[in-house]
Amino acid sequence: MSKLEVNEILSLLPHRYPFILIDRVEEFQVDQSIIAIKNVTINELFFTGHFPNNPVMPGVLQLEAMAQAFALLAFKSLQSKGGIVTGKEIFYFAGIDKARFKKPVIPGDQLLIEILLTRQKGAIWKAKGTVKVDGELVCSAELTAAHMGSKQ
Repeated sequence: MSKLEVNEILSLLPHRYPFILIDRVEEFQVDQSIIAIKNVTINELFFTGHFPNNPVMPGVLQLEAMAQAFALLAFKSLQSKGGIVTGKEIFYFAGIDKARFKKPVIPGDQLLIEILLTRQKGAIWKAKGTVKVDGELVCSAELTAAHMGSKQ
């Protein structure tokens, strides 16, 4: 089990402010799982319009946080086999199934994002993801990602 700090996360993901949704990785096991953290603050750009008097993190961004954690797991898994060059590869979010939202996410919450790899065949990766706040499930989904090789 290993951790990732923000500089390594930024070296692997193409996302940048305001769209980077992973603050750190608490642990990951190559080809198995990853647990990541997203601290939700009132300073998030999306809160200005979603919703001005009742700030709620959009569900689609919770799914995107899962996708980013999933990509980190895939990157680190490929790196462990010598199959990736840092900063030269990209994964695309290819599918979402069975997405469920159980409770609103609000400023001050800390998202605990867990991704469990369920299948990897060729360029296609599948996983189950959950997001919890204070141990309570707020979002879950089945995810598919596609490894598309080097980015331009």
